[in-house]
Amino acid sequence: MKHELSFRCELPNGIHARPATHLEKICRQFACDISLTNGRNGNTGNAKSVLALVGTDTLLNDQCTMTFEGCDSPQAHEALSRYLAEEFPHCDEAIETIADTHAVVLPQSLLRHSPTLLHGKRLATGITTGELISFSQTELSVFATEICDNEAARFSHAHQLVADQLSAAIEQAGQLEIDIIAAHLAILNDSSFIEGIEALLPTNSTANAILAMVEKLSAQLQQSASTYLQERVVDIKDVATQLLIAAYPDVPCQQDFTLTKPSIVIANDLTPSQFLGLDKNYLQGLVLTHAGSTSHTVILARAFGIPTLSGIDISQCATAINSRVYLDAQLGVLAIDANEGVQRYFNRALLLNQNQQEKQQAFAHQQASTADGHCIEVAANIACSIEAPTAFANGAEGVGLFRTEMLFMDRDQAPYEDEQFQHYRDVLEAANSKPVIIRTMDIGGDKPIDYLNLPHEHNPFLGYRAVRIYPQFLALFHTQLRAILRASVYGKAKIMIPMIQSIEEIRWVKQQLDIVKAQLDKEGVDYCRHLQLGIMVEVPSVAFIIDQFCQEVDFFSIGSNDMTQYLLAVDRDNDQVSHLYNSLSPAFLRMLRQVVDTAHQHGRWVGLCGELGADTNVLPLLVGAGLDEISMGAPKIAATKTALHSLNYAHCQQLFNDACACPTIADVTALLNSAMNTESPKSLLDIECVFKHADFANKEEAIQALVGNLGITSRTDDAYKLEDDIWAREAVFSTGLGHGFAIPHTKSANIRHSSISIAQLENPIDWQSDSGDVDFIIMLTLNQDQGDQHMRIFSSLARKLIHQSFRDSLKACDSAAEIISLLQQELAL
Repeated sequence: MKHELSFRCELPNGIHARPATHLEKICRQFACDISLTNGRNGNTGNAKSVLALVGTDTLLNDQCTMTFEGCDSPQAHEALSRYLAEEFPHCDEAIETIADTHAVVLPQSLLRHSPTLLHGKRLATGITTGELISFSQTELSVFATEICDNEAARFSHAHQLVADQLSAAIEQAGQLEIDIIAAHLAILNDSSFIEGIEALLPTNSTANAILAMVEKLSAQLQQSASTYLQERVVDIKDVATQLLIAAYPDVPCQQDFTLTKPSIVIANDLTPSQFLGLDKNYLQGLVLTHAGSTSHTVILARAFGIPTLSGIDISQCATAINSRVYLDAQLGVLAIDANEGVQRYFNRALLLNQNQQEKQQAFAHQQASTADGHCIEVAANIACSIEAPTAFANGAEGVGLFRTEMLFMDRDQAPYEDEQFQHYRDVLEAANSKPVIIRTMDIGGDKPIDYLNLPHEHNPFLGYRAVRIYPQFLALFHTQLRAILRASVYGKAKIMIPMIQSIEEIRWVKQQLDIVKAQLDKEGVDYCRHLQLGIMVEVPSVAFIIDQFCQEVDFFSIGSNDMTQYLLAVDRDNDQVSHLYNSLSPAFLRMLRQVVDTAHQHGRWVGLCGELGADTNVLPLLVGAGLDEISMGAPKIAATKTALHSLNYAHCQQLFNDACACPTIADVTALLNSAMNTESPKSLLDIECVFKHADFANKEEAIQALVGNLGITSRTDDAYKLEDDIWAREAVFSTGLGHGFAIPHTKSANIRHSSISIAQLENPIDWQSDSGDVDFIIMLTLNQDQGDQHMRIFSSLARKLIHQSFRDSLKACDSAAEIISLLQQELAL
């Protein structure tokens, strides 16, 4: 019996390897034949083959038809109808990209040195330098060979070897790497891929059969109208390369490419496996000729913090190979053949970037607190044990959320107790007595696990997931509890249960915990006897009986992502209503106040995990709410601690109370903006803006350094635009006053705190032909709210500098503090 199902593809990047893998898994549950036909181009593919699905070239908004023929086609039709309507549109997680749609205005402090710049597309931000090393991709044709005996055995051995290598890599990878490696494993195990090669083996060598399949599949993808699908060719070639190397280990290839010094690697293509094989201690930057923003290699580069550009050909920089170059992925340029001025510009830019990071790192390993001494713990969210050392290196004061479900995903069976124990122990040891909140598996619903055979649901977010599946998979739950309890002796572990909505549920969990403890006692296995138990506050019903839960658990952690969507009845992944998803809703803020205040009245600790915790704009509200902890991704920790240090707790408390009284989200937003505009202004003159023994070599470097410092000290939010304002004034007339002094100045919307920056130079620099050399610079940057203060200060300063006694007094000051004191006195500031 034949059934048909029509649907429109809602995936922004079409059906590529990752969503095809999801769809294939669903289809493989049924015995009937299932095919997908793209109505736009007529392409039809086997829906039980990842590569065949990708080959249909299905793009966003394409009308498609799925056909079912066989004994269980009615059941397949029903299941796929639900899946395509409810889950498939959300199965391809959005990829973060850097917007590169606007032209970048390069700073005059660089352009005035006549640099040789190669412009590229910005794919992963950052600035770096290193030796430019060319990575020459091995032509797959070098593996071509004559047919020999036992070609089928050669291919089978190579296939098993690569499958084992990819599976092992998944065990050690972070979540982002897992997604990409799993997609490669799906290609490797794809039935059409394997069958296509095996069909050629009777008359071809293994190498020639693989090469023929690569050519066929690449041709299909290259014909796609989607750039994203065209970029998947490199994934096919990556898998094929790994197969060929496994089948012919004696053939020399570029796979053995090794970095031995800080390097910027340029390549036409770089596969994900080749990227993962590069030593990240030496890899400083990437230039990829053909890569797009959705390339898996670029996604990995972004995750590892490797600045990356694309669109620059190796031939463009042939003369720079094996020489020092500069890569600025913020400006989108690769600087080659740098003269002394260009070198000084980029060395100064690198120093400014380092100073910015050091400023944040200065707070990273201090206790997180406000300016007036109120402490709030800043912790990390992690998904696997290998993330822990980096999190603590970034200043994490604990782990606020260890998402253990990641240990259960992308595998054929659940992890054994000892494997889980090892992961939990590794994190606790890395924490070095800092608290680690281990959340039990949040499996099911939107996080399906194939080997559990959980049912498909109409609304997975509100369905059979987390604690709700524990009774059915009791042995699995007990195994996880055993592993956590055993590991608890290695640090300060806490257990947190997800998706709790009733007292009955947490009491059942406590019973199971007692059962497992009794088993360990009987076996003589040690564990922490005072292990704290808490729950995620993500179901709104919990907020109304939080006082009752205080009698059952030791702590709470508010899951801001799920709580917001449940409280507001908004699916944040549904484009039609996602604009309604906003944690600044007064309803959410009042719920937050209710939970924190009630829990504190009962002596219970409250944290918050989720994307909201890393939003420094909302940080004053979270502090004012009285939270004991906020947790976030490790890269955000240092910046959050830095921002926290500028806040006043009493002010934050008043701000939070005012926000709870607001009737609308717009009112809350306006309140936050108003609070930011009325924050305590920084001093016009401050030691942080004084360079007493500046080593600037030219006017360009002086302006670059002084403006860049205003960015580091949070006095401007856009140093590039502010510098452009300074140079615009310089173009009108020289700001050199003679006698070795210059007063560059601007009145600008790009300065947050009006500032006077000062530099006393070790050696004079040429400022402008009509004003002579300069060795003392006073830069005025005043915002537009200051009225005519800009010109009043400039005029007063210019008049003072006419007098040699004042000039001599300035130059004779022994310290930055003396310079500031003198200017304050003479200018009445």
